[in-house]
Amino acid sequence: MPRIDLGRFGAVVSPGSADFVDHAVQLEGLGFTTIWLTGGPMANLGQVSEVVEATTTARVATGGADPLGTLNGYLDELESVPVSRRVLAALGPRMVRLARDRAAGAFPVLITADYARQARAVLGDDTALAVEQLVVLETDPERARRIGHQPLDFLGRLPGYQASFRRQGFSEDEVQALSDRLLDGVIAWGDPSAVVGRAAALADAGADHIAFSVLSDDAGLPLDQWRALAAALRP
Repeated sequence: MPRIDLGRFGAVVSPGSADFVDHAVQLEGLGFTTIWLTGGPMANLGQVSEVVEATTTARVATGGADPLGTLNGYLDELESVPVSRRVLAALGPRMVRLARDRAAGAFPVLITADYARQARAVLGDDTALAVEQLVVLETDPERARRIGHQPLDFLGRLPGYQASFRRQGFSEDEVQALSDRLLDGVIAWGDPSAVVGRAAALADAGADHIAFSVLSDDAGLPLDQWRALAAALRP
């Protein structure tokens, strides 16, 4: 089976925002080829349809997580969606193998390039590897890490993510403290060129697609930062 084509770069949008459809349209206009809707804040699948109807050429995908047994059963019932159109959120090796066996792509988040290389080896040549990369476009380390901690302080307390960090070589002390080294390893921060460098490292490790999630103190879509990132990504 050929790998699912998501394009090189995508953008992550939260359907928890009242303006999420407008955000998706604006990011499509900046050249991001796939719009990912985060699964946690999603109220219903109708929100996916809203983005599909509002955009023109962008692919629309969702991200989320389910227990492995539940997900296996769900996939058994998911006859209306062909395997070639499925991408599974995947952190641990069992989920990566499930994506290889029962989907066309895997979609991990908060991973290093080294871990992407390991996932690529498990997936083989026929399954796409799409990575969500959290980004802070800020060059001041203290400010960048403070912004980066906003999602990390929540996600990094969940057992699945803690186990993922340990598999990636972070010590128990680093996992419990959500240390600077851990944050710097899984969240890209700096100027746009530094972020592009992190994306290139993921691509070199085997990622077919990088979906960016720009973190900011701004309420709403930090459009100027998205524009700067899109400009830096253009060849």
